[in-house]
Amino acid sequence: MAKKRLVEEFKEFISQGNVLDMAIGVIIGGAFGKITSSLVNDVIMPVISILTGGIEFNSWKIVLKEAVVGADGVIDPATEVAMNFGALVATVMDFLIIAFVIFTVIKLINKFKRKAAKEAEEEAAEAEPSEEVKLLTEIRDALKK
Repeated sequence: MAKKRLVEEFKEFISQGNVLDMAIGVIIGGAFGKITSSLVNDVIMPVISILTGGIEFNSWKIVLKEAVVGADGVIDPATEVAMNFGALVATVMDFLIIAFVIFTVIKLINKFKRKAAKEAEEEAAEAEPSEEVKLLTEIRDALKK
């Protein structure tokens, strides 16, 4: 019995519009994240690299332990231990771009909401009769009696 009620509650929860809207937002957000990552890595970082003297930005790192040279004389890059702060900066730039876009979209939506609310107020003010019209209507109704 409890399982049946739990399943019914879950179905009700899933069928609510805000859950579906949130799921769509997460999917679109994931795709948008890929776009901004590409923008940062493929467009912005090369420009920053040129401005900083041709240094490849994503390769900026602090090596904590050098890579080990194998017995065959080949360097094994997997043995290197490094802090890749260039990748961190790229990720921070991703975040800042996404945050700015979201800020801009929300600001635009709020502007449209304020404009629609102002128009609704103006329409309501125009639809309501003025005080003089109300007074004249009362006088007319009193004279009819």
